[in-house]
Amino acid sequence: MVTVLQFAEGLTDRQAADAVRSRIDWKYILGLELGDPGFDYSVLSEFRGRLIAGKAEERLLDQLLTVLKEHHLIKDRSRQRTDSTHIWAAIRRINRLEKVGETLRAALNDLATMAPEWLKARIDADWYVRYGTRIEESRLPKEQKEQELLAIQMGKDGRQLLAWVYESGSASAIRENGAVEILRRVWIQEYYQQEEEISWRDAENAPPGEQRIHSPYDTEARYSEKRGVGWVGYKGHLTETCEEDTPHIIVQVKTTPAPEPDFEVIPHIQQDLASKNLLPGDHLMDQGYMIIRHVVAAEREYAIRVGKPKQPRVSICPILRSIGISRLSFVPCTTPVAIGMRARILKGNPFLRWNSRLKIVVPARNASIVPIVGPPQDEN
Repeated sequence: MVTVLQFAEGLTDRQAADAVRSRIDWKYILGLELGDPGFDYSVLSEFRGRLIAGKAEERLLDQLLTVLKEHHLIKDRSRQRTDSTHIWAAIRRINRLEKVGETLRAALNDLATMAPEWLKARIDADWYVRYGTRIEESRLPKEQKEQELLAIQMGKDGRQLLAWVYESGSASAIRENGAVEILRRVWIQEYYQQEEEISWRDAENAPPGEQRIHSPYDTEARYSEKRGVGWVGYKGHLTETCEEDTPHIIVQVKTTPAPEPDFEVIPHIQQDLASKNLLPGDHLMDQGYMIIRHVVAAEREYAIRVGKPKQPRVSICPILRSIGISRLSFVPCTTPVAIGMRARILKGNPFLRWNSRLKIVVPARNASIVPIVGPPQDEN
């Protein structure tokens, strides 16, 4: 329940833990005594980790769907639709220099916890100055040349740390540390080495955005774009019922890396719905989900009819509707039908005029009205 409240209010783990301790409304919802001391904020991340490790993240949704089906709010073979949305990763947006610095700092922090004496014997005082606090743009040099020098220095430090990690005397636990592996991958991504010289990769020599690690704290978050919106994170695919006489209920949720094409998830979604006895009769989806092999497989394996949702009709200008024209279409401007329609549109309407150069009906000057594109054709 704390996780639900945390998501609803957009709180960090620390803020959620503080709310449990200090807010009366949260204590009331959670059924806690006013003097309850709460818990440490790290419990929330541990709880999420256990959910993922135990593959129990959908357990509550599954129980809810079972109850809704028993109450006939979800029909057998109901019509369903699937669409996707972007999910921003819960990470700071940082530049390349911040990223390599934070990656190295994260590895040092992990090693300082795991093998403090091993690390203390190898690093000097300058490392504490460079990586003792969080790497932020406000603390970085402002001049481009100084930033490049710092990037190379960080590159040398990271290479040196990796050399210490993989030397023959290091313990296997140090070599297998997760933060160290992330450091190795980020260094391959951001630097290249020629003989003893380490260099900063330029844009032409860097991996594409869909393969690039953007933060050491979420190595699966990737960059993608959809409908002109770019983001770093994931893509969420939601499947819901869409019958007219029942509430629309989400029956399946699928999260994928942001760059993964939509059509790749349809077989997985339908397989999951089949395992829960929630298969639709009609499965509506946008064109991005539809490829012929999946359409055929859905019909053959699950008897599902795949189609696109009906597009809403575009609102018609009230002036056109008032003269009995309910549909806009493109026809040759010189045809008798077009000339007749143009006359009907313009007659008695001071808000419209005919643009002879563009061959369209447009608003009259100083008229506040939606433009009409092309001569319309009467449905009759």
